[in-house]
Amino acid sequence: MRIDIITIFPEICLAPLRESIIGRAQETGRVNLRAHDLRDWTHDRHRQVDDLPYGGGPGMVMKPEPFFEAVEALRTPEARVILLTPQGRRFDQAEARRLSAESHLILLCGHYEGIDHRVVEALVDEELSIGDYVLTNGTLAAAVIVDAVVRLLPGVLGDERSAEEESFAAPGVLEGPHYTRPAEFRGMKVPDVLLSGHHARIEAWRRERGLERTRENRPDLQD
Repeated sequence: MRIDIITIFPEICLAPLRESIIGRAQETGRVNLRAHDLRDWTHDRHRQVDDLPYGGGPGMVMKPEPFFEAVEALRTPEARVILLTPQGRRFDQAEARRLSAESHLILLCGHYEGIDHRVVEALVDEELSIGDYVLTNGTLAAAVIVDAVVRLLPGVLGDERSAEEESFAAPGVLEGPHYTRPAEFRGMKVPDVLLSGHHARIEAWRRERGLERTRENRPDLQD
């Protein structure tokens, strides 16, 4: 998979993606990830990417010209162009799985009051949001989406079952609790069933605890 991120803060995006599983995915060639500075597609000496909004109002709006030039320079026939914005459709695990089947993603990161809407109308295939809150810019949202998508690519996780048995793998159910050694810590014991070696009972216990955690923490998933 190829992923291009267009932002005015490429290092903010790349820093967390150089480590751990996503870093190894890049080293092994599972994903070709690049973050591009939007200012590279400006032509004035101040490298301006924003201007005052028509109609008045607070803040600045990102100009269309650099985005058009950037996307036109990077887009391939199979590319899917995604704008990260609070106004987008909510990103979730199902969206991550869908995007993991794409061969080329171009992620556009907004800033200030937003992006000139002509970019949305002419270039963007879809708009996504990572939650119902507002960040200072879309760069962190791009990093979140990249992490969620890349870990689902074949060969990225050490054990392919990890993606099949985690939270949201089954619709409406969170993952159950996990324990490791020691079997007792500060008076708190690992549940006996996990020490029993009885796989059917263990799976049933994990399923029931997952349902309990869903009811406690995310009852909205079962509405």
